[in-house]
Amino acid sequence: MPRSTQLYTWTERVATQFPDLPKHQAAAVAEWSFGMVLAHASALTAVAVALAAVLGQAVNTVRQRLRERYQPAGRKAGRGRTEFDPAIYCRPLIRWITTGWTEMRVVIALDVTNLGDRFHVRTAGIVYRGCAIPVAWAVLPADTKDPWNPHWERLLDRVSAGLGKGWTVLVLTDRGLESADLFRMITARQWHPLMRVKTVGSFRPSGWHAFRPLRSFAAREGTRFAATGTAYQTAPLECTLLACRVAGCADPWLLWTDLPVGAADPCWYAFRAWIEQGFQVIKRGGWQWQRTRITDPDWVARVWVVVAVATLWLVEVGGLAEFEPRPETVPAFRTTGRPRIHRLFRIGLGLILAGLLCGTVPTGRLEPEPWPDPVPIPALSEAEFMAQMTYP
Repeated sequence: MPRSTQLYTWTERVATQFPDLPKHQAAAVAEWSFGMVLAHASALTAVAVALAAVLGQAVNTVRQRLRERYQPAGRKAGRGRTEFDPAIYCRPLIRWITTGWTEMRVVIALDVTNLGDRFHVRTAGIVYRGCAIPVAWAVLPADTKDPWNPHWERLLDRVSAGLGKGWTVLVLTDRGLESADLFRMITARQWHPLMRVKTVGSFRPSGWHAFRPLRSFAAREGTRFAATGTAYQTAPLECTLLACRVAGCADPWLLWTDLPVGAADPCWYAFRAWIEQGFQVIKRGGWQWQRTRITDPDWVARVWVVVAVATLWLVEVGGLAEFEPRPETVPAFRTTGRPRIHRLFRIGLGLILAGLLCGTVPTGRLEPEPWPDPVPIPALSEAEFMAQMTYP
């Protein structure tokens, strides 16, 4: 195969980050992710066309080689062919992301992204500076009737093995994943859930006599509430309720966690929105994965390996530019307390393409933002709560 210096350099970088993988698999991931950056897309043909121009090969030759990367071993030509197992990429992806972190704290978001009537992708992603990098996923047909929690348990097992011991882990989930069983799966690993729940239901703070409707704990704008107690009258769950209602929002944030009052803040749940931004990057905001014609969920799971690596590459380069801006940059990329103007994905893409034009392969590292301290929420007795209740 004709050699491209920049591709060769990137291949060495990927092989270094995946030291336990066969060299041909690391090379395949590097080639795919490099082509995705050139094409600004993840579609097979788009990547093949971009790579063919760089390598001086026929488009069909490159396309067939790329296509074999996600096919099962039985569909490949030649002897001794192997296939990607997406599960084995979780550990090195996590190590790549967290290497050098001085504070051993990580935020994992669990969520589902859909592709029309074809796929549901259960995803565990590490949230980082306005985005989320997928590190474990399960791709299922859209019409599957399988229960969700066994899939989440397997993903949590992968992430746990990849992180190892000593990490403080916060796991964020949205209302669609509300589950006492999932809550217990998370706490069984000594991790801390921050699980948003629906307003239907009730909660009894410790020392109170009666269960109260969940919505009542954040009935008015500006309300904040925190208390340990019992949720679910029929199948009790001991937890901490965090509640807040921001002006202009129709629904409050109602969150279960195992952290004690004063050790968590309901506003931390805002980090969960970063996985939505991660899905935007994978789809219309970046890699255009929604245009895929693949119909086999196992094939999709293998393609997501290169999607994760390419996303990580752009985010680490874009993040480096954000927290180490050039001296002549005025104003800085990021000002504390203000929203980002540009996604790290876009910043990283521009820097990488500029570097490739100059004959270099930009790389970076991931440096998480400082963790916000919880804002104290005054305790409220049952009598005080009842006194402030208003009725029509």
